[in-house]
Amino acid sequence: MITTVRTRVAIVGAGPAGLLLSHLLADAGIESVVVDRRSRDEIESTIRAGILEQETVRTLSETGASDRVLTVGNRHDGIELHFEGEGHRIDFSSLTGRSVWLYPQHEALKDLIAARLAAGQDLRFETEVTGIGDVETDRPWITATAGDGSELRIEAEFVVGADGSRSGVRPAVTGSSSGGYFREYPFAWFGILCEASPSSHELIYSNSPHGFALISQRSATVQRMYFQCDPEADPSVLSEAEIWDTLQARVPGTTLIEGPIFQRDVLRFRSFVAHELRHGRAVLVGDAAHTVPPTGAKGMNLAVADVVLLDRALRALLLENDTRLIDTFAQTALKRIWKAQHFSWWMTSMLHTAADASAFDRRRQVGELRSVVESEAGQTFLAEAYTGWPHTAQ
Repeated sequence: MITTVRTRVAIVGAGPAGLLLSHLLADAGIESVVVDRRSRDEIESTIRAGILEQETVRTLSETGASDRVLTVGNRHDGIELHFEGEGHRIDFSSLTGRSVWLYPQHEALKDLIAARLAAGQDLRFETEVTGIGDVETDRPWITATAGDGSELRIEAEFVVGADGSRSGVRPAVTGSSSGGYFREYPFAWFGILCEASPSSHELIYSNSPHGFALISQRSATVQRMYFQCDPEADPSVLSEAEIWDTLQARVPGTTLIEGPIFQRDVLRFRSFVAHELRHGRAVLVGDAAHTVPPTGAKGMNLAVADVVLLDRALRALLLENDTRLIDTFAQTALKRIWKAQHFSWWMTSMLHTAADASAFDRRRQVGELRSVVESEAGQTFLAEAYTGWPHTAQ
């Protein structure tokens, strides 16, 4: 037996993009069904980074998607660029009048899930999409299998792929699961979570002859830190003492507060932009459409910007039968996506040490860093991109 459900928008993926889109559409009276192959516990417990741009925070708070982003999240008015043993603060607030908030993505997801369930959202966990069809018509559909083995068919007026970098919707839009522009970086981040008080009130991005390090935070008692490593590194090999020695060596002049390490992982770096973001009545947003290295803190913020654009386009299409915004969605979204790709690549290239770097490369890189920190224009460029550009009105 196949259960058939009819809705206006079928959303695949209960991550930030999918859940926020359902939240915004509901405000306009547009119903949706959200499915995700993961369990609720898996979504809410997978720890991810979370630097949120001011526009992202405004969207979450003003729409009622999250109150805790302002009460629990920590506002940061700058970052420190550290190189040649010295720290140089980039003051976001004075340069741009904007800030960012440290609020881990899994906490935002808890807020979004709670808000959607409280509003009666049809949200189905442990439900894996098995097919997508008729996207070139005005009645596209998806089929899925629930955790209990039952079959589901969702008939909609629009399908949204918000199902991450291994998107099952992407082939219906681009023609293949890997259709896009791709770059893999020759290094990764060795990340840890530890029980300790913060080593710094703001993030430290450190370029050193030994490689990159990022000193971040999670809370008053839990800290997140990273250092550059080989993509094939085994996170279980190093002892805690070796990890702390590596981190300390890469932030010379700063004394890190050490504590027991309770999680470690290796995060590979990839950049990707799908060849197409929309085909007929199917569209990609968030990591299904693009991924960036974490250096520029753009991942979740790009997803939110996608959704703000798509919400306006779907309101026009489904409430007014106006196709103009959906027809220009991809073109408009890609302008921001490629700016974010450039910024993420630039921050990554400026701060990391390539394995084959020569003495010239090293000195040139330090010159680049000095060009940023010793120039108000250079600092402003970094601050504007890091805190995020205003959400574009189509």
